Amino acid sequence: MATSNSLNGGQIIVDYLVQEKVPYAFGLCGHGNIGFIDALYERADDISTISVHHETVAGFMADVYYRVAGKPTATFTSCGPGSANMPIALGNAYFDSVPFLAVTGNVPTSQFNRGAFQETYRQYQADFPSTVRAYCKRVFQPTRGDMVPLATRQAWKTMVTGRPGPVVLDVPFDIFKEGAEQPPVAEDWNANISSRCGADPEGVTKAVDMLLAAERPAILVGQGVKYGGAAADLLALAERLGIPVACSASGIGAIDTKHSLALGLIARNGTYQANHACRQADVLLALGVRFDDRTSSSWMPGYSFTIPPTRLIHVDIDPDEIGRNYPVALGLMADVRTFLRQLVDELDTRKVGKKEVSSARAAWLDSIAGYRKEWEEFIAPGFTEDTTPINPQRAAHEIDKVLPEDAILVSDIGVHHNWLLQFCHPTRPDSLIGSMGFGPMGFGVAGVMGAKFAAPDRPCVSVCGDGAFLMHASVLATAVEYNLPVVWVVWNNYAYGSIRGLQRGYLDGRELATDFKHPETGQPYNPDFAAMARSAGVEGVSVDNADDLGAAIQAGIAANRPYLIDANIGGDLNPTGAGAWELPGMGQSHPGFGKRYQPS
Repeated sequence: MATSNSLNGGQIIVDYLVQEKVPYAFGLCGHGNIGFIDALYERADDISTISVHHETVAGFMADVYYRVAGKPTATFTSCGPGSANMPIALGNAYFDSVPFLAVTGNVPTSQFNRGAFQETYRQYQADFPSTVRAYCKRVFQPTRGDMVPLATRQAWKTMVTGRPGPVVLDVPFDIFKEGAEQPPVAEDWNANISSRCGADPEGVTKAVDMLLAAERPAILVGQGVKYGGAAADLLALAERLGIPVACSASGIGAIDTKHSLALGLIARNGTYQANHACRQADVLLALGVRFDDRTSSSWMPGYSFTIPPTRLIHVDIDPDEIGRNYPVALGLMADVRTFLRQLVDELDTRKVGKKEVSSARAAWLDSIAGYRKEWEEFIAPGFTEDTTPINPQRAAHEIDKVLPEDAILVSDIGVHHNWLLQFCHPTRPDSLIGSMGFGPMGFGVAGVMGAKFAAPDRPCVSVCGDGAFLMHASVLATAVEYNLPVVWVVWNNYAYGSIRGLQRGYLDGRELATDFKHPETGQPYNPDFAAMARSAGVEGVSVDNADDLGAAIQAGIAANRPYLIDANIGGDLNPTGAGAWELPGMGQSHPGFGKRYQPS
């Protein structure tokens, strides 16, 4: 136990969180973490404890909180299955480079390797760290009270420096109560550390040379721009040089999608103007992006990119991502915001003005305007279709149309996410939040509550599939308990629609384990989600047509209380695009619009 002039392990951790101005700890109780909860109780005036009904929910909430607020929070879980529910949320945050501190309880040190209740011991004592090692930046496991201050400050620094990501602080039961002396002063250890490194000066000079000499330049942005606070700097560079900007699914919203230089989504299901411009570009400036298979049309040349002959400038805080999937003409390890400011400074030094460069871009931008017009004519019919079930493209359009300018739309994983990415028009980096690294179902179901905690004065709406919502329906109770006025739009297509689409496209329509059907009638079946919501104290409504969908969302936001909309949306259509995708051994899809580009 702590002496009168020292703090115990749990108090040290909580004190450090308070010093770092962490407003919330999201989690679930268990016998392994009651010492930590006791420390939270003592500091209830300084940090709020939010209790959820599933540990993964806590992780998703912490994840989205950061994406909106730009500040990390903490989670708490108990030993055994409690913390074993965390790897899904940890993996999601890790692959999307989102930091939060996961405080996990473990068995007492005196019981290590004895097979105590909920101990993971058959390969190594108290071995929860092995469970999550692949899904976080690092695991720290202090086994004495005097180790807690060092572990805590190092865990925090590891989490927020370099490429951000979640860190696990795994604490045995007794260490939460064991004396740990005085806490480290957070400001002394972390306040003066900056990871916003710039590129080497020669690299900046070469990048500017390449961009100024290019006839068909394009910029590709990922979430490194969004969460790195570089959106304004991106816009300044793009406008100054007249360079069009395409976004990966993770980068959508880094530039206002209604801006004249915005190309929209580049992906297998991306827009024609984005895919066709980037696959023809002579120079491509890629900022904070991974070049994953969806963004890159499974790396098949001529669909999203043609690298080479396109000359790639790839800038990322993590050098492991540079040159992973494409050869680079120039690869620079740098924080993207710092790098963009370096580019502008170099342009200022050379006295390169906006008018001087824009004329050289005119023909290129005119061509892109033509691609955009062709695409808009192609997609136009889907915006007016009036059917029951609701046409999915029309559903995405209606959702986008009625959301206020300051709304936060948190998308879950599923076919609806692809529709939203194509047909919603986010105007700011946090207008549309989704998961594109790990892709766990439930991210948006739970994450919308994290968004509301981060931005209590902004409308927060989750669009989630029926399959995902059913996995984490406990969020209804949490929203009621904490009076969170969030809106869930359950995209109810009576199926795991995204995977059913793959079965239809790649398996000649052989469908199994993807439809939800009533055993007696064979008709589509799901629980009545609106009634389920009402049973939990959440207002719930059902809609069957597009006009009612928009009105229901407006009513849900205006209600200023937890609100669920069960939307009957067609599941027989899948979003198409100007890219392609390959499932090795099963073949590749074909563009819904346009064709493969062959450089001359």
